[in-house]
Amino acid sequence: MRFTYRGLEATLTRHTVTPEEVDRQLQRLLQQTPRITPVIGRPTQSGDEVVLDYAGFCDGVQFPGGTAEKQTLVLGSGTFIPGFEEQLLDKDPGDQVIVKVTFPEAYHAPELAGKEAEFRCVIHEIRIKEAYQLDDTFAKEVGQCDSLEQMRQKMTESMQAYIDERAEMDLQDRLLRQAAATLDYTVDPEELEAAVQEQLRSLEGQLAQQGLSLEMYCSFMNTTVEALRKDAYPAAEAALRNFAAVDKIVELEQLSATEEEISQAIALICQQNGINAEQLKEYYSEEFEKALMRSIMTSKVMQLIRDAAVITIA
Repeated sequence: MRFTYRGLEATLTRHTVTPEEVDRQLQRLLQQTPRITPVIGRPTQSGDEVVLDYAGFCDGVQFPGGTAEKQTLVLGSGTFIPGFEEQLLDKDPGDQVIVKVTFPEAYHAPELAGKEAEFRCVIHEIRIKEAYQLDDTFAKEVGQCDSLEQMRQKMTESMQAYIDERAEMDLQDRLLRQAAATLDYTVDPEELEAAVQEQLRSLEGQLAQQGLSLEMYCSFMNTTVEALRKDAYPAAEAALRNFAAVDKIVELEQLSATEEEISQAIALICQQNGINAEQLKEYYSEEFEKALMRSIMTSKVMQLIRDAAVITIA
């Protein structure tokens, strides 16, 4: 079979966002976004959200982890140590309050378990959370729009842009896979094992962000780590085949990354991670630069294949 990456055929399926889909998104945003209103002229009461500073002390010594500034706390939520929130009731902004509590015997920090402590608190603000109505006020305060109609229009455009982008990414991915399927390629067993291991490490990292371990995930999903490993092989092999196809096209087309493309890729990484280019330098390594270049070249190859393909719009 001849390696083919030009003149491929594929269908781009377009979906037009409906008013009903926009309404559902607005309702989700409405439910997720309470209206926070400052309370003036009365002291705190149960259900209020207070903004406060606090510092915790045991035996007159400030202990680590017991200090915060501009912390928000809903009184009566039971978020803090038993007895803490009740002592902040009937207080006014500006009040300095000494909260005395006893840590539970089963407290997660053994050095504090069962000990008496005091928290020196300063209340800055009292607020209440209320539900928005789907109206112009909601559009102005949440959507930064002049009216609900304008917010609906902006949301429609945003949702449509996202759907179109996902459809285009899916199309380019399918085209790359189609090209890779024509490549004379035999997977290297060691590379395949490394790719499978990387997939499992990536899954572990995602789970860790949710406070889960791989073993816990397997228990929830009624599977095993070995079964996950076995299931990872086809995707890992497909990814390696795609990499090989990209490398071959880069060679055949004599593609390279320009300084501008590298700068744009770095800027995007910084934007996605909320850091600047100087901070990103801490993560520079041979592995990082290799991954960066692969990302750039893969994007160039996928665009080349896309531009040379015969696309049917559905």
